[in-house]
Amino acid sequence: MSHPLHVVILAAGAGTRMRSAKLKVLHEVAGLAMVDHVLSLAKQLKPAQITVVFGHQGDQLIQHLQHEQVNWAEQQQQLGTGHAVRQATPFFRDDEDVLVLYGDAPLVMPEDLSAITASQFVLTATLGDPTGYGRIIRDGAHIEAIVEQKDASTEQLAIKEINSGIIQAPAAKLDQWLARLSNNNQQAEYYLTDVIGLAAEDGTPFEAVQLADANAVKGANDMAQLAELEDLMQQRIREQLMRQGVRLLKPHSVDVRGQLDCGQDVVIDKGVLLEGKVTLGDNVRVGAYSVLKNCRLAAGTVVEPHTMLDGVTTTGACSMGPFARLRPGTQLAAGCKIGNFVETKKARLGQNSKASHLSYLGDAEIGEGVNMGAGTITCNYDGVNKFTTTIGDGAFIGSDSQLVAPVTIGKNATIGAGSTITRDTPDNQLTLSRSRQKTVDNWQKPGKR
Repeated sequence: MSHPLHVVILAAGAGTRMRSAKLKVLHEVAGLAMVDHVLSLAKQLKPAQITVVFGHQGDQLIQHLQHEQVNWAEQQQQLGTGHAVRQATPFFRDDEDVLVLYGDAPLVMPEDLSAITASQFVLTATLGDPTGYGRIIRDGAHIEAIVEQKDASTEQLAIKEINSGIIQAPAAKLDQWLARLSNNNQQAEYYLTDVIGLAAEDGTPFEAVQLADANAVKGANDMAQLAELEDLMQQRIREQLMRQGVRLLKPHSVDVRGQLDCGQDVVIDKGVLLEGKVTLGDNVRVGAYSVLKNCRLAAGTVVEPHTMLDGVTTTGACSMGPFARLRPGTQLAAGCKIGNFVETKKARLGQNSKASHLSYLGDAEIGEGVNMGAGTITCNYDGVNKFTTTIGDGAFIGSDSQLVAPVTIGKNATIGAGSTITRDTPDNQLTLSRSRQKTVDNWQKPGKR
């Protein structure tokens, strides 16, 4: 019977090479903080408990993870990875296996760990250029030692198999080995890797388990490495999407920064950015250079090129764009059309309603079959408060109209072009507000003096 799992996430590093006021593990990869990726991995392993080791700028980390059920262990002095894990030992239980993960290594996947049957192992990888990594000194499947780059001999530096830093061991044994660590090395630090040598001395060596994807060991110590992680993560996401049947017309140009769920026969054109939680139904098409954030688009919806959607929901097939901006709270029913240079905010449009061009619809309740003429504005803000414009089914709003909220336009009402409407209008009638047109006789166009 397997032992309960205790995951320890190391997130105490100062990250000085990032040259940022933000804690290193809070920098984002694919729209999520690196530590969020690692915490998600930990949760998928269904551990009995999770302990996060914090230190430098720890208040940022505690604030970021304030709603998570984790133990907090503080590393007040940065004395190495072994010292960091030792801060978590008060939470250890003797019947647990302890898995150590790193808050700046977001590429490890659940499948990298879930198939491992050993309770005591080190994740390793083989790299063409292992510079900077600790080398694995093997005895068959077991590890005799891990030698850090600065402490390695010329012969050891030639070894291509490297340490990922991720280890698992029984809690009671790990606690004992951590207590025996020495800082007699080039860095004067307590290396977690020295635990492997102590285990070999005790006749209970760690197993070496090689990662299928060597890139999974990579972390980020500076912005260049962070960019590399972003590229690797995006490549992984794109490949997963295409294997699921999503058509990416120019895969390398599409970025997903969050969670994307797609139905069948979804097509995404070049240069598209998807942020937050985005759900695309069957046969959705997203045009080139569009941005979608926290959207839920029903089957058959078409997003034309250069369209920005934020917090938009469609409940049936409709079209948006090109060059449209739809802001949070926008809801479109089947058959709706939002055309070029139209902006919406907290606007709900019923079936087959249209705003084809050059309009602003804010805080609006728009019925079915409504036509919004070009240049129409719902004047929803008086400088302090927001008000709602309500437009009944079948209404026709003439071009260049201003609807000054709060106001209600009746069902099947017609608003004459160029009107400023400040009072409710009746059903089935024409309402307009214009000054009388006149022509001035004998008017002379001014000339230069």
